[in-house]
Amino acid sequence: MSAEHGDVGGRPEPSGIDELLERVRAGYRRITPPQAAAAAAEGALLVDIRYAALRARDGHIPGACVVERNELEWRLDPRGSHRLPEAVSHGLRIVVICDEGYASSLAVASLRQLGLHRATDLIGGFQAWRAAGLPVTAPGSPTRA
Repeated sequence: MSAEHGDVGGRPEPSGIDELLERVRAGYRRITPPQAAAAAAEGALLVDIRYAALRARDGHIPGACVVERNELEWRLDPRGSHRLPEAVSHGLRIVVICDEGYASSLAVASLRQLGLHRATDLIGGFQAWRAAGLPVTAPGSPTRA
């Protein structure tokens, strides 16, 4: 069978990013900006994984932790030696936020593999949060590391 028909050298054809996102997202419930704001008010940890240039351009969500994507698992693993002080339990409710809600879904899949079973992400990301009229700091304001 050729790669176009589902087989690549005896292995199943790799899925594309759209299929991967669909499969990952089927394993948990994503939340809307108002739901994320309510979760934060109830003690959930908002985690902004956007890169510095986007935060500098658009600002950030007050109270959200900034954790670069390449450090996420190390900072949120409750058993990790480089964890954030807030990362004390696998039961911690975490809402991962990227720019538009795509990279955050893949990040949640990784966190869930570490046992952070309450991790979820924000549908539409930071852009949806801002469009919903929720609080955003001015670009260039200090962030919470």
